[in-house]
Amino acid sequence: MTLASRSEMLFSIKSFAAAMLSVYLSMRIGLPRPFWAMMTAYIVSAPFAGPTRSKGIYRAGGTVLGAIAVVFLVPQLSNAPELLSLALALWIGGCLYFSLLDRTPRSYVLMLAGYTAGLIGFPAVGEPGAIFDIALARVEEIVLGMACATLVHTLVLPQSFAPVLLARLDGAARDAGAWIRDALKPGGDARSAGERRRLAGDITELRLMSTHLPFDTSQLRWTEKAVNALQERLAQFVPIVSSIEDRLAALRELGADVVSARWRTVLEDVTALLETPKDTPLAVRGAALHTRIDALAPQGGRELDWPGLLALNLAARLHMLVDLVLETRLLRQHIDAGVHGHLPDSVRHLPGVAPSALHQDRGMALLSALAAVVAVLACCAFWILTGWPAGAAAPMMAAVLCCFFAGQDDPAPFIQGFLTYTVYSIPVAALYLLAILPAVHGFESLVLACAPTFLVLGVLLARPSTFGRAMPFLFGICGALAMVDTHSADIVSFTNGMLAQIMGLAAAALITRVLRSVGAGWTARRLLRAGWQELARLGSGERVTAPREFSARMVDRVGLLTPRLAMAGAHADLQAADALRDLRVGLNMSLLQSVRTQLGRGEAALASLMSRLSRRFARLPALDRDEEAALLAALDNSLRAVCQGTVDTAQREALAALTGMRRDLFPQAPAYEPSTLTAYDKEIR
Repeated sequence: MTLASRSEMLFSIKSFAAAMLSVYLSMRIGLPRPFWAMMTAYIVSAPFAGPTRSKGIYRAGGTVLGAIAVVFLVPQLSNAPELLSLALALWIGGCLYFSLLDRTPRSYVLMLAGYTAGLIGFPAVGEPGAIFDIALARVEEIVLGMACATLVHTLVLPQSFAPVLLARLDGAARDAGAWIRDALKPGGDARSAGERRRLAGDITELRLMSTHLPFDTSQLRWTEKAVNALQERLAQFVPIVSSIEDRLAALRELGADVVSARWRTVLEDVTALLETPKDTPLAVRGAALHTRIDALAPQGGRELDWPGLLALNLAARLHMLVDLVLETRLLRQHIDAGVHGHLPDSVRHLPGVAPSALHQDRGMALLSALAAVVAVLACCAFWILTGWPAGAAAPMMAAVLCCFFAGQDDPAPFIQGFLTYTVYSIPVAALYLLAILPAVHGFESLVLACAPTFLVLGVLLARPSTFGRAMPFLFGICGALAMVDTHSADIVSFTNGMLAQIMGLAAAALITRVLRSVGAGWTARRLLRAGWQELARLGSGERVTAPREFSARMVDRVGLLTPRLAMAGAHADLQAADALRDLRVGLNMSLLQSVRTQLGRGEAALASLMSRLSRRFARLPALDRDEEAALLAALDNSLRAVCQGTVDTAQREALAALTGMRRDLFPQAPAYEPSTLTAYDKEIR
């Protein structure tokens, strides 16, 4: 093992201090199981103050909610253990289901409410009359551990979350800038789509990281709205830049002179916009670029040919790109001002996309909840049928582990790993419980006895490479100390308690493998289908969302999809799928829905086109050749119909969107040709 770094040692010392403080206060107050507080302090601790505070607050709320549920359920059903087991299992499963739909720290509230009910309720079923006192003691111990961890990590050399978040934001912005420069090169760039999709993954990770921002100790917490707005602009870069990249490639296929003669200078100036120092005002340069792009863009008209339509689409997307560059630069300046305490009031109230707009997989959440319910009920059945006095620990641990790893594609390997390192911790737990703690007669000696083991484990917790092994090892030790009465522990009670915990872990792993385990390829297909279904609803008009919200959700899906495509291997159907293309098509559909009522006679052709698009995406991945031919014809009819209309902003936006869709859906099709409206007239009549 390599030597600990300064930050790792600092985290370990602070976490150990918080744990020992919580144990000391628990003993002084007279709480029955002070090691619950110790375990909680370690679970809540994080290297940065912001995540520690957010986790502590939300976990405290979840603990109180779970305790309230137990106090209500146990006395009511104490004479019917089967019904009580069912009620607690359903409560755990229901809380887990709703927590998985919220991909922010708020999910801790419901997840904790679920398995805290198991932690308190199952060991207390034999004492229903004392359930309030037991629940109150558990809440006090757990909240005390959270409070101590939050206090120590906030006040003692707090590690701000701001530098890490700002570095990740600037890194994502640099990646977006590099992509723009590559896309606008005269010869294009051959970088793979996988590298492009990674930017979407970075944006998704940033979005989830920034949910801890309001709890940070730095001035950056006041810039939350600006940070979220900047992330949304970065998300919008993905479809816009990929569209520009594709349109330039299409124009080059038609003849390089088309691009170089008319657009090269403008493309160079857009690239130069990225190179300006971050404090340089860009509004005037941006307005000049807009004017020059408008001068180069062809006007709408019935004689507009395919190269002209591609140029029109390119101009529209370049307008969007320039606006995004200006907005991201301005937002970054506001964030710097906020860090120095000079954030404009208007920035504090910027509208944003709610976290609920991100991708939600209700089916997988339901399956995870079902696995938790079945695992808990199986352990309860064995416990009730055998009358095992220590059996309460089995459903309790099954609930905890099913909740801990429910967000993974295949939780079973993670649960098995947790089980393995929990077993490894048993000798150390036995040494503390049966030999060391009985010889301890004061708090100072307890600190000295715990320090060697827990300080080393704290360093391992601070390292991402060893966290997954150190946490179950520490959890096993603290769990044994918390669940067995340290004043009357013996080898029999310890062995029974550990066997029950191992049984619960094994049941969680087995039932999860049977009911819940899926591969990366399976999850990737679900993500693709979720996007197709949303596009089908968008085409039918069932669900028309704002482009900003749609872009955030689809970019989130692209970010979730990227690592799973890498793990899924060479599955032909997955390799053929192009989530970036679906994102661009959906953005164009959303833009068309927003302007279609302003297009006069063209609206009828668009209605038919949207209906065909809805049917196409509803049937994917299956494709019908005749339907595809009819869809291409409908696209061309729509282009001709819109070209016949009044030349205005709505018409240009519609033509740009239709051109983008035709290019994305039918890149190999013959070029569009303006002609009479014979087919269109037949269709609308």
